[in-house]
Amino acid sequence: MEDVQIKLSALWVATMLTYLLGDVLRIFSGDFKAGEMGSTGGMKLTQPMMLGIAVLMVIPIVMVFLTLVLGNPANRWANIILAVFFFIFNLIGLPTYPSAYDKFLIAVSLVFNGITIWYAWNWIPEIV
Repeated sequence: MEDVQIKLSALWVATMLTYLLGDVLRIFSGDFKAGEMGSTGGMKLTQPMMLGIAVLMVIPIVMVFLTLVLGNPANRWANIILAVFFFIFNLIGLPTYPSAYDKFLIAVSLVFNGITIWYAWNWIPEIV
């Protein structure tokens, strides 16, 4: 296993923990209302919406494992494509977060996504 795989896997862990920290802070700050999405009288969450959110949020968790076991070039491209997807997704969503802590954590996740893209893009596998 290459050092790059370990670094990429750790970046996915850090990204997921950043998302989780935002969720926990949102609950404790009172910015979260059970069953609704959005802090200002948001829309009612449905089961299909919750499933979609679960699928979206399980991707970084699955990437922790896949980064360690997938061979290259599939590993490299999976990291690049998914990190670009989350970067764009979070960049588009950034203005919708009203709290400074949310904006800060989204910015941190953007940095993690950027570093993931950089490591994966520059990854040259060792020839054994």
